[in-house]
Amino acid sequence: MSTIETTIAGVRIPDSALARDVTQFVQDTESELLFDHSRRVFLWGSLQGQKHDLWFDPELLYVGAMFHDVGLVEGHRSADSRFEIDGANAARAFLEQRGLPEAQITTVWDSIALHTTPEIPKYKAPEVWLVTLGVEYDVLGLHLDDVSTGHQAEVVAAHPRTGFKAGIAEAFFEGMRDKPETTFGTMNTDVLEARLPGYSHPNFCDLIANSQLEG
Repeated sequence: MSTIETTIAGVRIPDSALARDVTQFVQDTESELLFDHSRRVFLWGSLQGQKHDLWFDPELLYVGAMFHDVGLVEGHRSADSRFEIDGANAARAFLEQRGLPEAQITTVWDSIALHTTPEIPKYKAPEVWLVTLGVEYDVLGLHLDDVSTGHQAEVVAAHPRTGFKAGIAEAFFEGMRDKPETTFGTMNTDVLEARLPGYSHPNFCDLIANSQLEG
């Protein structure tokens, strides 16, 4: 890995030993599509942090952004946990091996575990919210006015979105198709309903009505 500092859209990519280890790990673990997506999430999140005048730790934001989809990847996804939890646990193990304080590990864990859970991240540490904002920006096209068109162009030039919409949907599906029960209560059920034959997401009202408890 090069140790040359990289700045994209005015945002410096963290270049500590930890950040370089994270970059190498994710490059070795994920597809190019997921790697570029994760870097964009960091960049969008950083730019949105500036927009909202937030103080945040760029290194912790970088780790959270880079690990947030690791749980989708074979070798890092469990048989019975949400992919967000798998990614958060992978990041925890990675950071514990490098001796980070528990408070910092918890911030990174939260940023990954909660990145598909609307509203709650805003009330957590800034890095947690910014990972979610970066994901919402890149996947759903939300909050587009938070980033100037010039900075948008610079980010996409550095990390292209070629085939991203179809590719990210496929990555979600491949990461969750074998454990559909883990998607209950999340937007991930939409991915399975669109792609998994015979799947219909559990209905919350039906679960209440069919409970074996009296009442």
